[in-house]
Amino acid sequence: MSTTRLALRQVGYTNKAFWRNPAAAFFTFAFPIMFLIIFTTLFGNNEVQVLPGVSVKQSTFYVAAMSAFAVITACYTNIAIQVSFNRDAGILKRIRGTPLPGASYLAGRVMHAVIIAFILVAINVAYGRIFYSASISARTLPAFLVTIFVGAASFAALGLAVTTIIPNADAAPAIVNASILPILFLSDVFIPLTPGTPQWVDVVSKIFPVRHFAEAMQVAFFSPTGNGFRWGDLAVVAAWGVFGLIVAIRFFTWEPRR
Repeated sequence: MSTTRLALRQVGYTNKAFWRNPAAAFFTFAFPIMFLIIFTTLFGNNEVQVLPGVSVKQSTFYVAAMSAFAVITACYTNIAIQVSFNRDAGILKRIRGTPLPGASYLAGRVMHAVIIAFILVAINVAYGRIFYSASISARTLPAFLVTIFVGAASFAALGLAVTTIIPNADAAPAIVNASILPILFLSDVFIPLTPGTPQWVDVVSKIFPVRHFAEAMQVAFFSPTGNGFRWGDLAVVAAWGVFGLIVAIRFFTWEPRR
């Protein structure tokens, strides 16, 4: 059986394991909606500028922002923590000793994470449409889907890469959250970046892929003209994804670190 077919079968096995842990599955799906409700409640529904000359209600802004957060949660946070736990429990070592190619196993996990990301975004957008009258134009829908795919694949690769610096399962949640939460606050996701934002925030946030991904999502969601593609930002996100893939290929380990 080919590596690709084995990877596709692994998607099914990963999906079964995902839904057999209802607590983890619930919070994976609940967090983006929960943050959407919290932020719109705390910050009200004033107008916020999302693009030059384009302002929307904050509730509408957070539909796109929490969609980006959902992708990052599914493809970066979940993969990094789950793979670290499986490695520490010896599961990865046992898988490595089977005929299943390691590439098929990891590819299956990544593909499953991408699928979950699309489902999360669909739920988030549907919630925003029902409760906040936020909708995406059919004109920019292809750009929105491509942006989700590029972001999901790239953050999944970065999730595998960050496992190379996680010493054990106990440290996984702390390291993963410490590596992403501060960037989320600086990157137009949790808090809208207005024209009065300090310059250092703008400079620092543009180094990392989260800001570029969030802005690409906003353009695909809110752009009043054009096709919604933000090629420059997508190129930066993809470049970070390639970097993460290279790091994972070079330093990824299957055995527990003692």
